[in-house]
This record gives sequence, C-alpha cells and structure tokens, in this order.
Amino acid sequence: MDIAREARKLLEENRRVTGDHQYTVPSGDHYPYQWLWDSCFHAIALASFEPEAAKAELRSLFSKQFMNGMLPHMIYWEPGALHKYEWGTAGTSALTQPPMVAYAAWEIYKRTNDRAFIEETYPSLLRFYHYLISERDPRDHHLVGIINPDESGEDDSPRFDAVLNVPPDVSAAEHLRRRLELVEANRACNFDAELCMSRHFWVKDVPFNSILAKNLEIMGHIASLLGNHDDENFCMLHLGLVKDAMRERLFADGMFYSSTGQDYKLLRVETWAGFAPLFADLYKPEEAESVVRERLFDPETFWSPHGVRTVSRREPSYRSDGFWRGSTWMAPHWFLYKGLVAYGFAKEAAQIRNASAALIEQSGFREHYNPETGEGYGARDFTWGTLILDMIEA
Repeated sequence: MDIAREARKLLEENRRVTGDHQYTVPSGDHYPYQWLWDSCFHAIALASFEPEAAKAELRSLFSKQFMNGMLPHMIYWEPGALHKYEWGTAGTSALTQPPMVAYAAWEIYKRTNDRAFIEETYPSLLRFYHYLISERDPRDHHLVGIINPDESGEDDSPRFDAVLNVPPDVSAAEHLRRRLELVEANRACNFDAELCMSRHFWVKDVPFNSILAKNLEIMGHIASLLGNHDDENFCMLHLGLVKDAMRERLFADGMFYSSTGQDYKLLRVETWAGFAPLFADLYKPEEAESVVRERLFDPETFWSPHGVRTVSRREPSYRSDGFWRGSTWMAPHWFLYKGLVAYGFAKEAAQIRNASAALIEQSGFREHYNPETGEGYGARDFTWGTLILDMIEA
C-alpha cells in the first residue's frame, strides 16, 4: 500500500462543500459533520500537499465562532440525526474541544509563508484563547477546565469514571447514558462554563491543558510575526502560568494526572494522558527519560505489539477493544511522535511512526485499533490516520 497516496485520497473523498464552506468529515458513514480538533488534524495533513484546502478547513471552523470566542466542537453543516444531541444551540454544539487550531494555522503558514492568511485568522485565534483563559479558569489558578468528557475528545476515557460515578467495567451503553445525563445538566445551566463546572463536572484535563500550553507558545510566535507585542506578552505570560500550574497541581510521582473539583483531586488512572505533556515540553529532561523508558515503552503497561494502549493494561478498566478504554488511536500516536521527536527520542519516535503505518497497512484507516491484534474498530475511512502524512514527512 502507498500509504501517503491513500491518505491524500481519503482526505479528498471525505471533503464536503456547503455553500461557501469547505470542510472534511472524519468519516462519511459515522461522523458526517465537522469536528473542531478533527479539522485541525485535517489541516495539518492537508498543509503539506493542498494548503488551500487546509485554509478552507479553518475558515469553516471560524465561521461558527461564538460571540464569546468559543469554537464549538461540532458543526452540523448538513441535515441529519447522527450524533445530533441537544447541545444547546442551533447548528452547532455548545461544547468545545482541545485547542489545536493555532498549531494548525501555524503549520499552514510554515508551508506557505502566507502572511495574509495568518492576518485574516489571527483575530479569531486570539479570541478563542482569550475565551479559554478568561472563562474556563474561574478561580484564576491558570488551569482550564472542561465541562464534559466530550470536550477532551476522549469521550469514554476511564480517567473520567470517578467524576461520572461509573465503575471501571461500565458498559459502553451505560457510559453513554451517563454522559447524556450530563448533557442535560449542561443544558439546564445553559452551558455556562463556570456554573456547569461548579455544579456538575469540573476536570482540569492534562492533554487539554498540555495542548493549550503548546498552542499559547505558537500564538506567541504568530503575535510576534505580526508585530503584536502586547498579545505576544499575554500569550507567553499565560504559557508560563499554565506550565507552572500543571506542575504545582497536576504532577505527582513523576507523572501528570488530570484533576477534578475545587480541591484539584487527582484522577490517578493510568492513561496515555500522562504522556501528552511531552508534546508541550512540560517534563524536565530527566523526567522525560524516565517516563519514556520506564512507562511508555513498558509492554506490561502501555507499549503493545501494535503501538500505544490508551489505557495501561494493568488498569481494571483496560479493554483491548474498548472505546478510549485501551484501544490504540492515531491522534495519541501523533502527539506522542511529536513529543518524542522534540525530546530527542528519535528511535522511539520511529517506533510510533512505524506502528502507525503498520496498523494502516493491516486494517486500513479505522477509528481505533486493537493494540494486541491490530484489528480495526469503529468508523471506516476515518481521517485521523492521515496524520501519518505529517509523521512520514517530519
């Protein structure tokens, strides 16, 4: 299989146009709308061979930005019932997703040197990060909170089980029922972040805040490029504050853990989330060495015959076919690959890249994979696998 050719073909096949808006659906059968961080992944992959399509992807996201700056995690461009829960607004959800959009915009700029595109998107980018800092951190402790597991992008992850009050062996149907109850509670508090967090679900998630940190760093670069030095100072100030707060409140025993509630109770469930800070340079070099050598590549915990388990095999919640409860996903592989490269773990990064390519060779572009057998699960023709383009070309 020519993986690069098939990845480019898939992105083209999953492209949709509604009016003046062009975007990519993650899967025509399973996910026929536009998702926030999915579109960021699409833009990163498209930037290398079709940058105009990458720009269109982000423009479509920004066209539905809320007045307060939030970018919704779903946009319903076409009629349909699939996944269209009552999120509280017409045409979009009222939740958000991990803030990868500055990274995607910067990748487009690096490929094209298109300053006009950066100038065009800059106000929308800045408003989104201002929103996260001002409205998702009500106590000014410099950690952004999420109000629903879906905002993490990892809906069923067991690191949220304690907050949802479900057991490790919860069924997928029961987990969905509990999350839909939370959606109803979110609707009752009008999706007001501070109110919903104080009443129902308040998690300071490690990947979300790690991605925020990396994107604040990139926003600083963008502001500097455009000569907006006050904005650059704002971004770099909050980058430092987020990094310090994560170490102060989310770090224990050599790893980062998500937390819940006003008292920052750590959610000590061993998931891939503990490695996400590699993406944002949050580990000290000696800590990274320990985390990578002793934890990430331990076959008894995360490293499997087919890549990285999203949950340690030692966790009672681990299931090799579980949706975010152990199975292997391409987006975590990509984050890990980028983090490993940044820390100088070239051999280990190559292992991630090769495992990703092997999964696609064996089972095609699937939503997730069995880490023990390589079998594909969930949606077919799923676009997250196209992130292999960025790993191949890096």
